[in-house]
Amino acid sequence: MRKLLLALSLLAFSTLLQAQQVELKENHPTTYTVVKGDTLWDISGRFLKQPWHWKEIWQVNPNIKDPNLIYPGDTLTLTYVNGKPRVSLKRGLSRGTVKLSPSIRVEPTSDAIPTIPLQAVNSFLLRNRVLSSTKELNTKPYIVGGESGSVVSGAGNRVYARGKLPEGETGFGIFRQAKEFRDPKTNELLGVNADEIGSATLITKQGEVSTLQLVRTNQEVRNGDRVLPTEERNISATFQPSSPKTLINAEIVDVPRGVTQVGRSDVVLINKGARDGIEVGNVLSIYRLGETVKDQVEGGDVKLPDEEAGLLMVFRTYDKLSYGIVLSASRPLSVGDKLKNPQ
Repeated sequence: MRKLLLALSLLAFSTLLQAQQVELKENHPTTYTVVKGDTLWDISGRFLKQPWHWKEIWQVNPNIKDPNLIYPGDTLTLTYVNGKPRVSLKRGLSRGTVKLSPSIRVEPTSDAIPTIPLQAVNSFLLRNRVLSSTKELNTKPYIVGGESGSVVSGAGNRVYARGKLPEGETGFGIFRQAKEFRDPKTNELLGVNADEIGSATLITKQGEVSTLQLVRTNQEVRNGDRVLPTEERNISATFQPSSPKTLINAEIVDVPRGVTQVGRSDVVLINKGARDGIEVGNVLSIYRLGETVKDQVEGGDVKLPDEEAGLLMVFRTYDKLSYGIVLSASRPLSVGDKLKNPQ
């Protein structure tokens, strides 16, 4: 019975998605030339009332190299195909594209506009690490000492790590256990955050002890800090905004930078990940928790309705957790606020 109800719910959700109409924004442009500093989210919002429907109006031109990448100087044009709005791309030259012949151009993808402001999420894309458990972290090599017996070290110092470092690796991150995340309802362990303390390069190995040179530190490196190899990640900053393909009921479980009131461009951690169907680029509506008030007439407590208060876009996923950036907020947000599929 439960499987049948789930199947019916997913079918109803799929039907609802198909029924949704793409709505153009009032006073939308018919053409727009991209400028430096634009993001794909900003551009989507110029054309659409609901920018997460961008994929549905984006018309890919197979004759253009990397047609999903948009650069400053490119021109976007709104047309209609079979009565439906479509946005097409015309490449510009103002970004300094190098023309090699009448038909060949070299286009530096690093110049493509990002989907969201990268300065707000760079550290989470490049350096943050979430592991499955404390046990997993505690299996990693660890710092046993520094130069001349020092128990704390900084950039430029040598440190010594005990444990088996991966063969062939020369670059490492130094990490320290931080928060443990559990599901607010089930208490399931979702992951353990490892704070990056710095980075190091391998100098020598002698048995189970390795000598490392600290290249960069943002805190003092201490004995017991863990050593993890540098991750090789395919990081794309040019993903397209989209609505989740599955029904999502999530919750904000942490605000990494320690603030209590969350607003636009703040990063939050939510308790759903890849196993739940969350994908990079997914947009979710944020609902501010309704307060509980005293009923002065009949007595007792009354829970006020949750109210939609903003939008969030996922930019990095783990198995059970995801990081998202707040795109808009009509009021302060906080841990415990709910997230659902956008309407």
